[in-house]
Amino acid sequence: QVQLVESGGGLVQPGGSLSVSCAASGSIFSISDMGWYRQAPGQQRELVATITLGHTTTYADSVKGRFTISRDYAKNSVYLQMNSLKPEDTAVYYCNALQGDHYYGITYWGKGTLVTVSS
Repeated sequence: QVQLVESGGGLVQPGGSLSVSCAASGSIFSISDMGWYRQAPGQQRELVATITLGHTTTYADSVKGRFTISRDYAKNSVYLQMNSLKPEDTAVYYCNALQGDHYYGITYWGKGTLVTVSS
């Protein structure tokens, strides 16, 4: 099993920056890909960014050029640096991890951390 704990959420002004972190524990050696998702009030959860074992990254069009996902294998953590934040970025941000491969693996989720972008 894998446990994911997010941290770093909070209130930030439009145009500001914020970094959220996710620490994994449990069966950490079986984790392959990791990522960040978000869910705004009244909306469905959407993909923000992903990072593979080989550090290949993928971003949603809405955050390209503003957000950066990174990974620290030694600390079993994944990070999301968010710059030039907009009010529409307000959401609960969830950490995601894949245990195994894409065909037979198990997906784990953190409980989320709230990011509020407002003046």
